[in-house]
Amino acid sequence: MATATFAAGCFWGVEQRFAALPGVTSTEVGYTGGTTADPTYKDVCSHKTGHAEAVRLEYDPDQISYQELLAHFFSTHDPTQWNRQGPDVGDQYRSAVFFHDRDQEKAALEAIAQLTEAQVFKRPVVTQVVPAGKWWRAEEYHQKYFEKHADFSCRV
Repeated sequence: MATATFAAGCFWGVEQRFAALPGVTSTEVGYTGGTTADPTYKDVCSHKTGHAEAVRLEYDPDQISYQELLAHFFSTHDPTQWNRQGPDVGDQYRSAVFFHDRDQEKAALEAIAQLTEAQVFKRPVVTQVVPAGKWWRAEEYHQKYFEKHADFSCRV
């Protein structure tokens, strides 16, 4: 198994989209990329922690490649929006790839270069590519949110 971490807006929908991929064996939502230890959702929403809402996933590289995960990541959100995704605004909603090794860093940078060269987006890609730092698991009520709330009207 291997680990990947992505931020692409509200982590509820990001987790749901990645969890549906064959080869992704587990997901959890949490906070990373900031400076505050053991942050809560309320802390992260204060914009004082520097953390992003993110999804950390375990995947089987024999079933799905990191490049395929990156392609999914870039196709399921707008990586040209700075500190927002749709109606969600704030630094915790930024687009980021938190790489776990140099191969992931290289793959992410190459994916951005390819998207830029192909002019897939009208605006520049602003996705951060940064080392995966300390991971803080989000509160339990955020884990698998859409599975717990099947009646939630804003499905992704």
